[in-house]
Amino acid sequence: MEDDDKARLIAGLNDQFRRNFSMPMFGKRGSPGCFVSTRGMTALPPETQIEIWAAVADFKDFSEDNDPHGEHDFGVVTVPQVSESIFWKFDYYAGASCDEGSEDPSDPARCYRVLTLMLASEY
Repeated sequence: MEDDDKARLIAGLNDQFRRNFSMPMFGKRGSPGCFVSTRGMTALPPETQIEIWAAVADFKDFSEDNDPHGEHDFGVVTVPQVSESIFWKFDYYAGASCDEGSEDPSDPARCYRVLTLMLASEY
């Protein structure tokens, strides 16, 4: 598979996961994984956290500057209630134990995605 094709496939899986992580799903998800939030994120009021998750799910502002590999694996969002930027990023593991990295993030059968949300100051 060409590098550009692989990057597009990874981007599609990341977008699907990010857009649907909070939606209840019946049957098999497109890509297995989980999401985590840092302490700074979980200290925010629940309403603010919900707004942040919605902003992450809706994020579409990818460019050469913030997505040089075309994989849609990192982004920055802002919400009025938080004085700093919020970063989100994907990490890829071979399984849910997260003890070793995935050899192929383009293959949902061989990749467990972890989507992390954090305050910029926690990076």
